[in-house]
Amino acid sequence: MPELAPDPPTGDAGPDPHSCTLSFQTPVLGRSIGQLVTSFGGFFGVCAAMYGALMLSVWAALPLSVVAAGFLVRIFIIQHDCGHGSFFRSRRLNDAVGRLCSLVTLTPYALWRRQHAAHHGSWNNLDRRAATGVDIYSSCLTVAEYRRLGYWRRRLYRLTRHPFVSNILAPPMIFMLLYRVPFDTAKGWWRERRAVFLTDAALVVLIAGAGHLLGYDRVAQVQLPIMVFASIAGVWLFSIQHRFEQTLWSSGAAWNFSAAALRGSSHLDLPPILRWFTGNIGFHHVHHLNPRIPNYRLRECHDGAAILQTAPRLTLGRALGTLRFALWDDDLGRMVRFAAANPGASARGVREPAGR
Repeated sequence: MPELAPDPPTGDAGPDPHSCTLSFQTPVLGRSIGQLVTSFGGFFGVCAAMYGALMLSVWAALPLSVVAAGFLVRIFIIQHDCGHGSFFRSRRLNDAVGRLCSLVTLTPYALWRRQHAAHHGSWNNLDRRAATGVDIYSSCLTVAEYRRLGYWRRRLYRLTRHPFVSNILAPPMIFMLLYRVPFDTAKGWWRERRAVFLTDAALVVLIAGAGHLLGYDRVAQVQLPIMVFASIAGVWLFSIQHRFEQTLWSSGAAWNFSAAALRGSSHLDLPPILRWFTGNIGFHHVHHLNPRIPNYRLRECHDGAAILQTAPRLTLGRALGTLRFALWDDDLGRMVRFAAANPGASARGVREPAGR
């Protein structure tokens, strides 16, 4: 799949950030296999414990679903790496493992890989937002564009970006329902369309087999909460890494690969246990600089170059407060809340961006 090439170094402007990442882009076979074993082993182990807990009650099993969801997010990160060709050196092995992960994440591997490639080709670029298709998470309108919308279109836009709708209600529907059809696919994407239906067929077989052996009600009581929690966590991770207050959006010739990676993507500084479950995806600026770096090498790459440590840093507490930032303000050069787009908001003034 296509990958963006970085901007070349520009004379005395300092080290090229992309060049700092090249020595970390080689997968380590032992670490990749170890991550597969711990992720799938942990996921199925917790699932087994949940089935055992159901003998007591649904409420005894429910807390374990949060842990299983963490392992499922980790499996999705492996699928994500496979889509970038970064988890193994072999493309065939990446694709095989990516398809295997898709049967657990419910995310058609080939379709998601191609759609995600569009994200990497246009992130935080105001002139290329249409390339991402249906995307309410990493894209946005400018304040001026929002003000030009009619009343009902503004209401619809606000509804779909409301944190409860976009981050609680929508994620389970996306993974369990929307990914069952080849949505937002171009006419020529016949392989991706076929992959969706093949994934669905495999899921029918797996669910039917599990339901026959364990009981359909028990399968639903275990798998549904896991998918709900995992989808909410995964979508939140994706959305905050480009739509936080101090992010950078550019247009035309002003868009720059390195600047978009280091300033348009965040460094989400999570506690160690959450960093482990999320496969270091909080080092999102490093990932955008070089998508060929395996997730388990992102942190060492970040720590190895001072220029990579200049990206906007979000703590967990600050990240939880970013969900209200939904519009890009060209005048202020930052994301703002809907209230800033109300008539007279600029005249009243708004607070300065928070520091890092």
